[in-house]
Amino acid sequence: MYFAALLARTEDGWEASDTELDDVETLSDLADLAREASPDEDTVLVLIEQEDAWFGVVRVDGEEDPRIYVSDAAAAARSSYGEILLTDELLGRDPGDDTPDLDALDLDGTEDGESGDDDDADGGDADTGSGESSVPHGPVGDAEILDDLGVSEKELRSLSGDAVGEIAEALGASEVLETVR
Repeated sequence: MYFAALLARTEDGWEASDTELDDVETLSDLADLAREASPDEDTVLVLIEQEDAWFGVVRVDGEEDPRIYVSDAAAAARSSYGEILLTDELLGRDPGDDTPDLDALDLDGTEDGESGDDDDADGGDADTGSGESSVPHGPVGDAEILDDLGVSEKELRSLSGDAVGEIAEALGASEVLETVR
């Protein structure tokens, strides 16, 4: 089960709205949806969560390129919503290339040369046909995405369970988020 919400920062605080992602096919579509939520070009966060499997944060500040953080790229790759966030650029690969540039990825807890698949119960070597085998286990993206809003990189990387709720609480937006949950 998925939950997705937009949090738009306004001069009066945070405003939340639930969002339907069925018509969103690309990161560009998602960024446009976020920009529509804030006509004053304020910060908008798109928070996406799939139960306890993974969460993603997309931050849109006006017309700037969206910033993205995904807590577990391999889990997100198995999700149509996650695939929207896992761009070639985020995964450190050339468009159309299924092999990531491991030096460009921000793999938490793996050493150079480690695949991060060692603890995968099913072996992790089977390719599902979606390019999933080339997607790293663990977080990818901009882990400093919420630093200036009061959620440090360390705090973001340690979130689990109700990560979206914990982010909203740290931002002082938990009450408005609960209205759309």
